Amino acid sequence: MQFVVDSETRQLLADGTEVHLSPKAFDLLCVLLARRPNVVGKEQLLQLVWPNTYVAEANLNVVVAEVRRAIGDSPQTPRCIRTVHGVGYAFCAAAAEAQADQARCWLIADDRRFVLSEGENIIGRDRSCNVWLDDPDVSRRHARIRIDSIKKTAVIEDLDSTNGTSIGKSAIKKETVLADGDVIRFGPVQLKFRDGSDTPQVTRRIRRKVQ
Repeated sequence: MQFVVDSETRQLLADGTEVHLSPKAFDLLCVLLARRPNVVGKEQLLQLVWPNTYVAEANLNVVVAEVRRAIGDSPQTPRCIRTVHGVGYAFCAAAAEAQADQARCWLIADDRRFVLSEGENIIGRDRSCNVWLDDPDVSRRHARIRIDSIKKTAVIEDLDSTNGTSIGKSAIKKETVLADGDVIRFGPVQLKFRDGSDTPQVTRRIRRKVQ
């Protein structure tokens, strides 16, 4: 599984699906990533995550445990966050940074946002799909969206689903190019496609990939 930490949208994503983190847990993860592979002392973490506030060290332990649960890590066999007893913590997994000029596309529901990756994204009811829609009227492999950041295109295709795929009121019969703001229905499930084209690139965005 690949994790992406997006410091601008303040999201932790696991294979494109958002994983909930409390604000303090997200701040802690960002600090450890920024200082990797160095050890960050407990006192320094308390100052950085809770600035100008006195908190007990137990709060830090709780937040570290929350981050570990979110990324499937264990203090006994750490793959990402290493405990340096009596000192602090260090991020020990391999990580890479991605530049902001890559394609950033999403499917948005009322309460969820699915990030679409470069290349093929399968949407369906099967848990192995890139975009998992847990609805009995959605086919196991319902549709496919291909993202091409070089051509700056997003193309959707129905995969012979039972209840069909449509953009607006028009059913998809063949590969169709998506535009920012398109409302897509996968059977009864409605999502909106966004490609970030209306978002000005004012600052350099960094996504840290945790492998």
